[in-house]
Amino acid sequence: MNKLGIIGGGNMAESLIGGLLASAHKASAIQVSEPNKKRCAQLSEKYNIHCLNNNSVLAGQSDLLLFAVKPQLLREVAEPLKQAIQAKRPLIISIAAGVRSTDLNHWLGGGLAIVRVMPNTPALVRAGASGLYANYLVSPLQRDLAESILRSVGITVWLENEAQMDIVTALSGSGPAYIFRIIEAMEEAATRAGMERETSRLLAIETVLGAAKLAMESDDTPEELRCKVTSPGGTTEKGLQQLEQGNIEQLFENAINAAIDRSREMGDELGADS
Repeated sequence: MNKLGIIGGGNMAESLIGGLLASAHKASAIQVSEPNKKRCAQLSEKYNIHCLNNNSVLAGQSDLLLFAVKPQLLREVAEPLKQAIQAKRPLIISIAAGVRSTDLNHWLGGGLAIVRVMPNTPALVRAGASGLYANYLVSPLQRDLAESILRSVGITVWLENEAQMDIVTALSGSGPAYIFRIIEAMEEAATRAGMERETSRLLAIETVLGAAKLAMESDDTPEELRCKVTSPGGTTEKGLQQLEQGNIEQLFENAINAAIDRSREMGDELGADS
């Protein structure tokens, strides 16, 4: 792999570093810029990578430059790097939710190959799902390089339309929180019915994990799998009837649409006056 520089040493950056090293990439090819000295030392010691506190130096040494900072900070971090990035012209990868590639390109001086990525938190355990969008300046080789980074922590899908990134943000980006809430509700219901909380939690978590694994590995659609486990007149049918009476499909449509709308709003807000 070419020299990868990561600006920001948070959890998502660490998950990518761990995934890359587990995929046999060399630690010597990875550098991180992180302002927190304690965090920088932790990353260096744990992964044997070079960590520094100078974004401009990092940008000038990187063939691939990955921004792993909060969306609200991206412009503040990116604009001072314009000169260094225009001189080196690395492939730019951004995992900042809501920030459009055109705005980032403008902040960095323009004319850059940019891949925008929406990962999700299961990347921390290498079970992530990432949507990727490449602007027209990204070469096939650069697409492969970007994909190899994200595939080290889970599956990847390419989007041809950047507007779809808002849907990815609402579905797989925010989706883990929806599932955690479902686990909470199942745990609470079983506990109130008389089961010990730890047992309720374990069964709820393993049920979600097993169902997801079965859905991933089966040739059947989720609908077909649901029908196979739902015997007429049985317990599952009765439980599903309650969910349908609560209009579960409409609830999820509302949740995802609300998240899509917020993602679009963030793009407008963060890119304002760019």
